[in-house]
Amino acid sequence: MAAIAITRQEHTAADLRREASRTEDAAVARRLLALALVLEGRTRTEAAESCGMDRQTLRDWVHRYNASGIAGLANRKAPGRPPCLSAAEEAVVASWVTAGPELARDGVVRWRCVDLRDKIAGQFAVYLHERSIGKLLRKLAFRQLSVRPQHPRSDPAAQEIFKKTSPPG
Repeated sequence: MAAIAITRQEHTAADLRREASRTEDAAVARRLLALALVLEGRTRTEAAESCGMDRQTLRDWVHRYNASGIAGLANRKAPGRPPCLSAAEEAVVASWVTAGPELARDGVVRWRCVDLRDKIAGQFAVYLHERSIGKLLRKLAFRQLSVRPQHPRSDPAAQEIFKKTSPPG
C-alpha cells in the first residue's frame, strides 16, 4: 500500500518547522514537525515515531493537512449535545421569569426551578431536570437572589398600622 502523499506544496519543511516553533499548541507543533520530516524524505513510520504518534495517526493528519492546511492540524471543538430548548423558547422562558408568576394562572407566588420545570414541560413538552433549569436561568443572566414574595392577600396599610402601634423591640 502506497503512503499518502502531502499534496499541499505551499510550505516547505523549513516553513513547517518555523510554524512549529511559533505555535503555542504543543500538539500542533508535533504534527507540523512530523509533516516536515515526511517532506524531508523520512518514512512515515520514522516520522510518526519520532513525534510520538502512530503511523496511522500521521496518515490521518496528512489527510487533514491536505484538506485544510496548517489550520487543519489544530484540535477541533466537539459539537456537543444540542440544546433542549431553542433560542425562541429560551426567550419565552426569560419573559416568564421577568414578568413573574401570577397566582391565578400559575398557582405560585414566586418562581422556583421546580415550577419552571413543570411549566416548560407543559408548554414545550421538554422535560428538564431541576438543576438544568438553574443552569438555564444562569445562562439567561438571572441570579438566584429574588425579592421576598408577598402574599397575594396581604394588606400593606394594615401592616403599616401594625408597625406604628407595636412597641419598639
